[in-house]
Amino acid sequence: MKSKFKFPLMENNILKQDIDKVIKYLKTLPILTQSKKVYEFEKKWSRWLGVKYSVFVSSGSAANFISLAALKNLKKKGEVIVPPLTWPSDIMAVINNGFKPKFVDVDLESLSMNNDQIKKSINKNTVAVFLTHAQGFNGLTYDLVNFLKKKKIILIEDVCESHGAKLKNKKLGTFGLISNFSFYYAHHLSTIEGGMICTDDKNIYDFCIRFRGHGMLRESKFKKKIILEKKKYNDLNENFIFLNPGFNFRSNEINAVIGINQLKRLNKEIKKRNNNYKYLISNLNKNIYLSNFNNEGISNYAFPIILKTNSILKRNKFEKFLGKNGIEFRRGNAGGGNQLRQPYLKKFKKIIKKNKFKNVEKIHFYGYYIGNYPYLKKNKLEKLVRILNNFKF
Repeated sequence: MKSKFKFPLMENNILKQDIDKVIKYLKTLPILTQSKKVYEFEKKWSRWLGVKYSVFVSSGSAANFISLAALKNLKKKGEVIVPPLTWPSDIMAVINNGFKPKFVDVDLESLSMNNDQIKKSINKNTVAVFLTHAQGFNGLTYDLVNFLKKKKIILIEDVCESHGAKLKNKKLGTFGLISNFSFYYAHHLSTIEGGMICTDDKNIYDFCIRFRGHGMLRESKFKKKIILEKKKYNDLNENFIFLNPGFNFRSNEINAVIGINQLKRLNKEIKKRNNNYKYLISNLNKNIYLSNFNNEGISNYAFPIILKTNSILKRNKFEKFLGKNGIEFRRGNAGGGNQLRQPYLKKFKKIIKKNKFKNVEKIHFYGYYIGNYPYLKKNKLEKLVRILNNFKF
């Protein structure tokens, strides 16, 4: 269905060539539940990213939840440092696995947690940092990575919006013990719905693949473990040994076929997105919009727009201007802005009074994103920039 907007937030990332691959595959009358194509996609994604293991699941949110369940299997309880600017499922995964979220404000340059504030927030109860790389920006420094290693604090990376972004030529999602990716409709790579958990740790991998499949032993890829556990529980049907609590978070063969095909063009599409972003940022009116983003290693997901004004009236005028010109937008970033203002975190409201969280509040009230996609034509991009620069406070 065609968007009513001249400049929609997203365009369909499932192309005819993806559909053709699915049709060709369906004609072979294959098994459509998790099988060979899922495992093929996992291996190819691991090679592309540069990790040993990947687990394809039903969504990025599922990847978040399983990752925190794996953390719980290691640490049981404690505090997890999270940003107030992220998709809600990151924080919900922390809470629903029995951990206490501890919030750190973001930088306006990266839209990710301020690394110095992360270090200052670590205490004896801290078990992990769950860092979101927002909108294609890198949120890490080697200083923080090394600090966390020294303190033996686990790093989990949310790379759902930042496929292919890098820190010093090393892809994000390879620095933490675990990383998460989303393959939703508008992301760099889309499987319609889907997500991936990545790790170099054999035990984390084994836990995650079992958790994805109800916690069943038969989901494990390690024969020695299967043999040992079967001997231990020889009173049970060997095909139905549930080692740990789990759920059905599997994806399917159709999603995997699309993912395999999209992976072939991912690098090229990242380059196109980045070229679009560089043009927009370098040509935006710097008297109206903030533009000093940290662009090193970027893999842009959407155009970040932050107004320099702190006037609600001027902001409202800007939003009417966008609507009048057919520009679809999201205020406050993808997850609804400052998560500390959301009803599901109402018991944490008092934190706002103690810590102003000035940067996430700036984004909540005056920050936006506008759609960027690989097939955005140059004349349309130029027109978008002209429209944005014609706005008058």
